[in-house]
Amino acid sequence: MTSYLEIRRFRDDQIIWVSRNHLQLNQLHDEIIQRVISVSVKQTEEKHGSLPCPFTFFMMGSAGRFEQSVWSDQDHGIIYQQQGTEINHYFLALGKEITQGLQLAGYDYCDGDVMASNPLWCKSLPEWRQQLANWSNNSNWEGIRHLLIFIDGRSLYGDESFLEKLKIEVYQTIHKENLFHKVLNNTLYLKKGIGVLGQLLVETHGPHTGSLNIKEKALFPYVNGIRLLAIKGNIYETSTLLRLEKLSELELPSIKRELFKQQFLKLLNFRLSLSKPDNYENSHYLPISTLSKKQKEEIKEILKNGKALYRYVRNLIEKEDD
Repeated sequence: MTSYLEIRRFRDDQIIWVSRNHLQLNQLHDEIIQRVISVSVKQTEEKHGSLPCPFTFFMMGSAGRFEQSVWSDQDHGIIYQQQGTEINHYFLALGKEITQGLQLAGYDYCDGDVMASNPLWCKSLPEWRQQLANWSNNSNWEGIRHLLIFIDGRSLYGDESFLEKLKIEVYQTIHKENLFHKVLNNTLYLKKGIGVLGQLLVETHGPHTGSLNIKEKALFPYVNGIRLLAIKGNIYETSTLLRLEKLSELELPSIKRELFKQQFLKLLNFRLSLSKPDNYENSHYLPISTLSKKQKEEIKEILKNGKALYRYVRNLIEKEDD
């Protein structure tokens, strides 16, 4: 494929066949993104000459975790081997080309500008090393948030060893400086999904009135809790399901691992089968009126277990701080 619009047509043709299968859907997303990058590299080489050095392009957010829904926004970065003014300009141009290409292929721009078109997320290996050290050393709320976004990074193109090396260093720093409590405070807030009378707490105004925000109330407790346990256990996988599989008995007993795995997988499937994924925003909401009594009970069970995971992780970290 030689153009972004061709890739968009390919996406539209293929996605309907995999829109109910979490694994196949995310494999398709990977293929689409890799096709975009290939076209972008070619376009950039035509405009600016050959690549000046090896690099890697990596996805973060739900794409980094292999947890995208039908629609997804962009979260990505670039790490390139050598630094230098001309090299910096080159890869920033490539980052902008990829970002525009992904948008044309059907991926919304990131509201928070976590994209390789932003110099913050497009740097040489030495510059990345310095930036990650700064985020760790300052360890303020924003620095920790950026570290956690980076930790979910997964290379989709180029030399993935660049990302692997940096991740190892970030993990080592978090352990050495004992930043677990700051990580906990940064991510493990819990938005209630069930009311005191046992009812599902839905949106009460706006376009999603009557719908449950499954991203904030259901997905986040699992994603954030398991990520923290993975950092603690030096697990470099990015998928929540793979992180769960790799956790030791010390981080999470096997009976809990299996329970949370089944609940999270069921949640991902609910998102694909019950939400109205006609755009990125809508894919985060479940219209409760369309659910059967059994489905509502299953959603409540998922929310309760997410809350239990939240408490477990919080108690684990706080116990170690005593």
